[in-house]
Amino acid sequence: MSFDQIAALVVLVCVVAAMIHGKLRPDVVALAGAAVLLILGVVRPVELQGAFASPAVIALAGLFVIAYAMELSGLLAFLIRKAKGLTKVFGRHAIWMVIGLCGSVGGFLNNTPVVVLAAPVIRDMALSLGLSPKRFLMPLSYAVIMGGLLTLIGTSTNLLVNDMARNAGQPSFGLFEITGVGLSIAVVGGAYLYFFGARMLDKTAAREEAEMAAKREAQGGGPRRRFWPFALPKLGEQRATPSGSGDAVLGDVDLYEKGAERPLELKRALASLIVFVAVVAVAAFGLAPIAASAFAGAVALILMRIITAEEAYAGLRPEILLLIAGMVVIGSSLEVTGLAQAGADALIDVIRPYGPWVALFIFYGVTLFATDILSNATVAVLFSPIAVAIAVALSVDARPFLVAVMMAASAAFATPFSYQTNVLVFQMGNYSYMDFVKVGLPLNLITWATGMAVIPIFFPF
Repeated sequence: MSFDQIAALVVLVCVVAAMIHGKLRPDVVALAGAAVLLILGVVRPVELQGAFASPAVIALAGLFVIAYAMELSGLLAFLIRKAKGLTKVFGRHAIWMVIGLCGSVGGFLNNTPVVVLAAPVIRDMALSLGLSPKRFLMPLSYAVIMGGLLTLIGTSTNLLVNDMARNAGQPSFGLFEITGVGLSIAVVGGAYLYFFGARMLDKTAAREEAEMAAKREAQGGGPRRRFWPFALPKLGEQRATPSGSGDAVLGDVDLYEKGAERPLELKRALASLIVFVAVVAVAAFGLAPIAASAFAGAVALILMRIITAEEAYAGLRPEILLLIAGMVVIGSSLEVTGLAQAGADALIDVIRPYGPWVALFIFYGVTLFATDILSNATVAVLFSPIAVAIAVALSVDARPFLVAVMMAASAAFATPFSYQTNVLVFQMGNYSYMDFVKVGLPLNLITWATGMAVIPIFFPF
């Protein structure tokens, strides 16, 4: 191995180890790794500049500003509050309707504010029916995660994989090009949660519901919600975040403090919604790249005074943007030093005799379970170049393998620390670690099987 390859490998191992350890902020870890690679000459300044100016970073920055404008207008909170009224008509089914609504919203907006705003509503709807919120908070997080699979902008992971693919000479994905695969996975995963997943929590949930009923009886049948044994933290309240993979500490809830109580400002809400729809339409019809349309939409909101410059900066989520930029630099080092090709060659030697479908099956599984240990951005950076290299070696289209990275790197269900919304509901619902393993591991396997069934249909080899 050359010096550059050894240096890139050592930096990668250190970055991954630091993210697993969870004591340092993942964006700081990624930037520190990028700085070391730059100092050692493994990557050049031009590659560093390219990472910070990558389309994924620009697109996410614009989308964060637009989403924050919609959140500040009270639009999202208004929709979720209105959904609470469904409980009187549909009972517990109304809770699942709201969860489904939040999942679909997750295809277009950042997942964290959706869960932060929806979780208190789901809690109150459950308590009004005398049910434990534990039955529904975990499915809420999972549904929003699967909603992120619906579009290219549904999650930063999709944009990052698209960016890495473009850097490797592959054509960019369209906004709704992955929707067929993502929708299939979301529908099958949602059906599992509705019919089986939530029931796996019945034992602990039933015990809590019995405690609630006993306390109501002991205190004269007072309001049900008063006796929820585990307090949901107020929006913005700080709690210790368990250590875990990188995404576990992303998504500062302070940014959305009092978001659930924010009144609807009709003019502001309509303007931000129109701009958002226009951004999506421009990108969907191929009139401009998503990075250009999102950036233009964010600037338009500021010029129209729908959101102030200060508010726009507050909504930028720099910890995510800098994490992605740093990981792009590390990913570039794997390519320029030949490490990605070497890793792909080792994997190809094992799977070559079995053909592209088996190769995709193994690759999807490795990516999926790596996501339960590492952050989404890390997995996207590590596996996107390998996806392209495997496809080239097998003389097939790289798109099925890249879509597998998008799906598997986002479908992280088996641990509470594998995705930021899992961490939020883990704390809110006082789940145990094994609750996530019990419900999330089968969901991992189900989404894996579904992905393997539909990816070759929508993206033939």
